[in-house]
Amino acid sequence: MMTTMMKRWISRMLVAVLLTAPAWAQDAEQLMERARIGATLQHADLRGELEDTDVALFLKGKNIQFQFLENGKWVPFHLKLGDDQFDLFEWKGGKSVPFPPAKLSQPIAGSDLTYEDLSFRFLYWPNPKLEGEERVNGFNCWKIRVNNPGSKGAYAAVYVWIHKEFGAFMKIEGFDRSGKRLKRFEVRETQSVPGGGHTLKRMEVATMNGDKTIGRSTLKFEKPERTVPAPR
Repeated sequence: MMTTMMKRWISRMLVAVLLTAPAWAQDAEQLMERARIGATLQHADLRGELEDTDVALFLKGKNIQFQFLENGKWVPFHLKLGDDQFDLFEWKGGKSVPFPPAKLSQPIAGSDLTYEDLSFRFLYWPNPKLEGEERVNGFNCWKIRVNNPGSKGAYAAVYVWIHKEFGAFMKIEGFDRSGKRLKRFEVRETQSVPGGGHTLKRMEVATMNGDKTIGRSTLKFEKPERTVPAPR
């Protein structure tokens, strides 16, 4: 029979475990939502530079628009969000049409960033799984895995490391269907945004062949403003 003293000791131990255990109660979907806000900047527009190419991001409700400057002209595309919808679209003949699947993995302006990468489409994949916590560049982060629910794009699975305090992602790694690492995104600087929160300032993108880096590009954003003087 368990004594009263032993019952009290077990009760105290259970309370201590609940108080000191990692915050697994933080739902992985909620953590990913914070990372999405930081990546696509729900509060303001962003304008920046991918190597020597101008880029711009705009939020219009559940329609996140992207543009990059090519041969003096802005090339737009957009990510439509909805119930189980997170697909890219482009403009042809004045109409919004779905992206050809092969184009998702096409590099933008010769950089290491593809259309899929710049849109952070994989951050919207369903059923993220919290796998634990790790340190990234000295910061405590949650580690989350998301699996591609379909066959589009280069990645079968993506790991996302999210800063515990700010909620912004600090690192992302994408893997193909054989488990080989294809891409690594590492945030080097963040910046505050109007109304609170943090978003990207400088990110390095590396094309990988497993553990070997075979290409590298840098994406930088200016201080976010309420409006950005770029064509929509």
